[in-house]
Amino acid sequence: MAAASVFRPGLFSHKVAIVTGGGTGLGKAISAELLELGCNVVISSRKAERLEAAAQEMRKKIPPSSPASVTPVPCNIRSEDEVKALVSSVMKQYGRIDFLVNNGGGQFSSPVEHMSYKGWKAVIDTNLNGTFHCCKEVYSAWMKQHGGVIINIIADMFRGFPGMAHTGAARAAVDNLTKSLAIEWAPSGIRVNAVSPGTIFSKTAMENYKELGSHIFKLSATLSPAKRLGMPEEISAAVCFLLSPAASYISGATLRVDAGQSLYNIMWEIPDHTAWADAPKGENLEAMKELFNPKSKL
Repeated sequence: MAAASVFRPGLFSHKVAIVTGGGTGLGKAISAELLELGCNVVISSRKAERLEAAAQEMRKKIPPSSPASVTPVPCNIRSEDEVKALVSSVMKQYGRIDFLVNNGGGQFSSPVEHMSYKGWKAVIDTNLNGTFHCCKEVYSAWMKQHGGVIINIIADMFRGFPGMAHTGAARAAVDNLTKSLAIEWAPSGIRVNAVSPGTIFSKTAMENYKELGSHIFKLSATLSPAKRLGMPEEISAAVCFLLSPAASYISGATLRVDAGQSLYNIMWEIPDHTAWADAPKGENLEAMKELFNPKSKL
């Protein structure tokens, strides 16, 4: 059974939201909570069958008295034309777009030396360019004249992202894009913020990372100040807060929802080595050598 929203019923009644990647994981949790709060939600992703299954599951939980609805629209956010078609279909059906949650994305684990250009480009095209396409189309179609709220889901990449440099670079770019759009689009009454999740456990993520998933999640729990993993519902609550009137004076911000993990530790281990150039010679080097290899007093 899904956790109930902490926000008041009907908070987003008659609002319309697009949630990319809305059929699985974080996107599914965000979509479900928006629906619970009365919002009309359009979920999109590349896989039509999975999207339709998620929509059917969500519809069963909408009370008969609720104005909320969920509509699946397949879309590859890498394609500008497909994003235009998505936004056009939402405008045709609902006549407005109040919220955009850029959650769609994807990556794979690999050190840079083993990463192909094709793999690099695919992740940049999805996580950065896809977000750009969605923001620009929603702005042009509705928000420029009527305002709205955009939330970009990024990642804990503030100290680099070794092992996933492609998504680290893309998410850092989206973090900066968030700040730029918050200023450029302020005269239209558009608020633009980002949410940076820590390590969030979901069945989808476990499946995506295959045998590596269990290792990553078990290790991540020990590196969190909370000593547990986050849940998708903890991200959706943060997103709903930023979409809500409670955040009416918040724009250009990045909210880290990670129990302080980004301040605490990272997963990448550097083995002992002697590859670096020697330190400059002098009394400080001699003192440091003595610190690490004290001479015997005998």
